[in-house]
Amino acid sequence: MICPLAAWSSCAYSTSAFSKRSPNMSDDTLFQSRRAFLRALPVITAGAALPLNSASAAEGKHHWAMLVDVRKCIGCQACTVSCIMENAVPVNSFRTIVSTYAVTQEVDGHTQVGTYVLPRLCNHCDTPPCVPVCPVGATFKRDDGIVVVDGDRCVGCAYCVQACPYDARFINHDTNKADKCTFCAHRVDAGLLPACVETCVGGARIFGDLNDPKGELRRRLDAAKRTEPNAVKVLKPESGTHPNVFYIGLDPRFQGRVEGQAALWRPSEHGG
Repeated sequence: MICPLAAWSSCAYSTSAFSKRSPNMSDDTLFQSRRAFLRALPVITAGAALPLNSASAAEGKHHWAMLVDVRKCIGCQACTVSCIMENAVPVNSFRTIVSTYAVTQEVDGHTQVGTYVLPRLCNHCDTPPCVPVCPVGATFKRDDGIVVVDGDRCVGCAYCVQACPYDARFINHDTNKADKCTFCAHRVDAGLLPACVETCVGGARIFGDLNDPKGELRRRLDAAKRTEPNAVKVLKPESGTHPNVFYIGLDPRFQGRVEGQAALWRPSEHGG
């Protein structure tokens, strides 16, 4: 039995993990990710044959995507907190979060209870269902694959919120506009990693260019597929949206799960 413990808008987290870095930062996965990402920025590459259906960006352009290694995620919510701080996300709303589930299973006649964590964010789909439903064209996909919202155009109708199969959009109650993860496009445009990747304690999030065959993202994806044909997964593949957020180590039972209940933590309830 799987019981959802934390929703997109509620979670339990530890701030100590957010404020500390590994003492061996030079060997840390996060550091290597940053170096590889920055090296790739000046290079304009032609899109080689990509191993995944969603890798269909135009040649000669970046096609930004993210890989989440669930095996390395410790559920610390450092990504959630850094995203809130970086993007001024209003109270009790989230652009990214790590949903936590309680898992009960029978092993050798004994009941075992554990937890399962699932990092979630906008999937920046190649076929985003949020785009065609927008009556004013406020939601659109950039040439580099990032799906964004033009706040000047958005009228807050929430059609895109309803259309998203990943529960990744919300109406910002400070602006009354649609809001979501943008891969921290303002940081990417400045040559920086998204805030959630920069602060991931376990190095579970890798960000990069699918059109760069030598980049860390493509190398990780290709290596995983060589090891096991079905090692790389996406959420809700049956939706046909062709997401650009990929998962390694994702339990198939959670591939279609994006909902959650039973809030454990809300900023407003703890002086936030």
